[in-house]
Amino acid sequence: VLREGYGVTDLRADILAGLTVAIVALPLSMAIAIASGVGPERGLYTAIIGGFLISALGGSRFQIGGPAAAFTVLVASTVARHGVDGMLLATAMAGVFLLLIGALRLGSYIKYIPYPVTVGFISGIAVILLVGQAGDFFGLTLSEADPDILPKLGAIVSALPTFNVAACAVAAGTVTLIAALRRFAPRLPGILIAVAVGALAVAVLGLPVETIGGRFGGIPSTLPIPGLPPLSWEKVLAVLPDAVAFALLGAVESLLSAMVADGMTGRRHRSNMELIAQGIANVGSALFGGIPATGTIARTATNVRSGARGPVSGILHAGFLLIFMLIAAPLASFIPLAGLAGVLVVVAWNMAEKQAFVTLLRTSRGDAVVLLATFVLTIFVGLTEAIVVGFALGTLLFLHRMAETTAVAPHMALVQEDGQRR
Repeated sequence: VLREGYGVTDLRADILAGLTVAIVALPLSMAIAIASGVGPERGLYTAIIGGFLISALGGSRFQIGGPAAAFTVLVASTVARHGVDGMLLATAMAGVFLLLIGALRLGSYIKYIPYPVTVGFISGIAVILLVGQAGDFFGLTLSEADPDILPKLGAIVSALPTFNVAACAVAAGTVTLIAALRRFAPRLPGILIAVAVGALAVAVLGLPVETIGGRFGGIPSTLPIPGLPPLSWEKVLAVLPDAVAFALLGAVESLLSAMVADGMTGRRHRSNMELIAQGIANVGSALFGGIPATGTIARTATNVRSGARGPVSGILHAGFLLIFMLIAAPLASFIPLAGLAGVLVVVAWNMAEKQAFVTLLRTSRGDAVVLLATFVLTIFVGLTEAIVVGFALGTLLFLHRMAETTAVAPHMALVQEDGQRR
């Protein structure tokens, strides 16, 4: 960027783009952290530390890093099994794995994951995320339940008598306002406006809706002192599968986001450099108590649409988030959890690959089998198992297609009058 010439006009564009993305990322980072089973402040730590490192060191000019909705299922299940310390250790280990993948120049191989597998697990995660918002969306008083979807559905059904009309109204109003602003005023920060309107309604009308302050006691106004989570060989082995899943999903999500940015700008990202930055960012996020960081498609697209000229916008986005946290942390206590649930319902709806899902079902029977197997396993078994099985089925499908398109035919040699073959 500097070699091409970077002037005041470019800096001004990056400042505006960084501020726009920060406004979008502020409520979204807290909502994703809460959906991941941790406090909202950890989402902000991830967006600030992870977002800064990804933009400063990454292989894409326009990538915006931070907590991603796709990770909520994995993080929540890791926290449920191993606690927050186990999740932090898995995040740091995933960072090391990503660093190694990038250093060994294996990033280009990520693109060989079959497309039906990608669509299947992203759509499956969207379904799990949507189900996970039912408690706060409807104001239900849920008992502690297993993070798996079937026990969670059972807990939701059992809690239906605790349905809260006010919470449901705030959540539904948030979804409606975001959709309306996206349709009629797409340049406005619809998510932030919708969350702010919900908080104002709860405060002014005195609605009986749970807020961030009520559940978490607010958020701190400073970054924590960095430190390593407790280390032991037994803990490392226990969280190893989660770390591998974090690394795999982080690699796929970040490179997909970088490809989206390439398609919007005509640039080409450097996949291995991007993965090295993702690895460093995840180690940094874990040191500051954050959750896994990755490139985020929606925020990256917002960055491009806002006129970003280079990675400075992503660096400034992290700086603006830090300023927001330092100055406006007390105001976060008034944000209703139902409003954040409404935000995540919108995110889950946008995240689901609806059109691609239907197209793959209609394209071929083989693609449909791979897609549905990955989709069902993601929802009911686990992401790691879904990707392994989906990749294996996709490989078999590829080999079958190669066999079908390859034909063997007899070849007769013609003999000329002089006895020579031709």
